[in-house]
Amino acid sequence: MRALVADRDSTSRRAIVAALRCAGYLTHVTTGATRALKAVRRVRPDVVVVDPADEETVTQLRSLTDSPIIVVAAPCDSWGKVAALDAGADDYLAKPVDPAELLARVRAALRRARPPAASRAPIVTPDFTVQLDDRRWFRSDSSEVRLTPTEWRLVEVLTERAGHLVTQTELLERVWGPKAADKPHYLRVQLAAIRRKVEPDPAHPRYFITAPGLGLRFEPGTTAPLQPA
Repeated sequence: MRALVADRDSTSRRAIVAALRCAGYLTHVTTGATRALKAVRRVRPDVVVVDPADEETVTQLRSLTDSPIIVVAAPCDSWGKVAALDAGADDYLAKPVDPAELLARVRAALRRARPPAASRAPIVTPDFTVQLDDRRWFRSDSSEVRLTPTEWRLVEVLTERAGHLVTQTELLERVWGPKAADKPHYLRVQLAAIRRKVEPDPAHPRYFITAPGLGLRFEPGTTAPLQPA
């Protein structure tokens, strides 16, 4: 889950970010609502936690995303809770924010916004079986492959569009965040590690395919002949 946090108050911002990251959210941070309007298109967050300047900011955010918007604001802000909710916010918290309450409200907003996820069918190939729902990967000999959280995230993004190219920029931004868009070595390192673990011949991959200068694709069918048993 990706969270976008925009808060002018550095103390409040640090507390919110710490709570979200501790709970496992991939958290992107800006220092104000104006920057949040620019960031929301890049980050495509699952939830936005924002201290807006006014209700117009909330209205603009709502026009850019369908994800839950949770407003956090100082009690002295003149426009207040009713205006925030009328402008399109899903919830409102007065500062100082209690981290446990914030996380509970984020979870509730996400439950309301998203229907229960459909179970994903396992990916079965001649060389391995991947159970995406519980992040388990088994070779054909039933031994289990251990992937890191980052490796799993990269696999999930690629398997969402199996058989189709995913650009390098999209992979970097979705797995590491928008600041990683110019760091292709992140992708090379993780991809090399995945290939070492799961490809029958890492030097000649048949499942995780590179399109030089363009991106990657996960090919669930075999793209090279299997070796005789």
